[in-house]
Formats: sequence, structure tokens, C-alpha cells
Amino acid sequence: SRGLFGKPQDDAHVEKVLRSLSLWGKKDERIMTLSGGMKRRVLIAKALAHEPQILFLDEPTAGVDVELRQDMWNIVRSLRESGVTVILTTHYIEEAEQMADRVGVINHGEIILVQEKSRLMRELGKRQLRLYLQEPLTAVPAALAGYSLDLDADGSELVYTYDTQADRTGITALLSDLAKAGVHFNDLTTTESSLEEIFVDLVKKKAV
Repeated sequence: SRGLFGKPQDDAHVEKVLRSLSLWGKKDERIMTLSGGMKRRVLIAKALAHEPQILFLDEPTAGVDVELRQDMWNIVRSLRESGVTVILTTHYIEEAEQMADRVGVINHGEIILVQEKSRLMRELGKRQLRLYLQEPLTAVPAALAGYSLDLDADGSELVYTYDTQADRTGITALLSDLAKAGVHFNDLTTTESSLEEIFVDLVKKKAV
């Protein structure tokens, strides 16, 4: 495989690749005797054997076991750190969120966005403050109407969505106004949009 790309024999590198994919114990086996998961590992090993500077991975973890998925991402991380450009297509958006520096969103064969992941999540993501109320509400008090709060179905939680780009989030003022309105809570949490949520929003907007 290395020779096809003009690379000299390098047993140490091949051993390193095989060990990283848990294939070293199978090095003397025939391909036809391997399981489907092991065959997938061999294909990945072949792609890595000639030390590519640009690596295309087309859904490499689709339908594979958890162990191979973890091995695969450990390899991708080390390749990225060494300067290799990795172009990955995946339906597992949480993997793209963990691994990618830049993200492209494709909808029905059309690229609708290419953006630095951190900027994409900062600009298109949203943050929410969720308040767990001491006493359920039947409606959001009129005094709090300016905050566009959402009340859950049973009235026990209030959700405040705020702009991460704004100079002020409005949370301090909200907490003060909640106390004035006699609305008390036991606990609160904050959440931030995942890349998958941003992806779904982008695709929905494109479909409108």
C-alpha cells in the first residue's frame, strides 16, 4: 500500500498503525477470515499506512462498534495534532462537534454553510436559563412579559433564552424582577445549543 504512493517500506510505522487499531494480533490473518468490524479497521489502516497529509474519511464509524469508534477518533486527534488535514463526512453530529475545527452543513446535496465551529456555535447557538420553581405557575406574570419567558406544561419550570452576543444577558435584571413578582425558585441550570441543534435549525430554515 505504501509503495503505491511512492513511500519506502516502514515496518515500524505499519506496526504503529495496526496496534492503534487493535489489529496487531490479526496481522497474519487472511482478510476473508476477519469479521466485518475488523475488515473496516483494515481499510482504515490502509488509508493511514502511507502517512497522508490530506485524509478523506467518509462516515468511517457508521455501523461500527464503540471500541473501533474510540480507536478511530484517537487516531484522528493525533493526525490533526501532527498537521494532517482531515475531511470527515458524518451523520453523527456529536462527533463533528468533538473533532472539527471547521464545519460544513450539507442539505439535499447543497452546502448551505461553512464556518469555524467555535464561531458557528457562538453566533447561531443560544443559551437558556432554566428556573425550577418552588410553586407552579398557571401563566407568566404580566410584570415579566418583557423577558419572553417560556413556561413548561405543568408550570413548574421557567425558561429564559438569551443572546450570547449581547453586552448584557439580562439575567441579573430577570432575577430581581422575579423576586419582585413573588416568583421563587429552588434551583437553576444553564444550557447551550449543541451543534446538532444548530444543524437542525439551519436545515429547517432552509426548508421554509
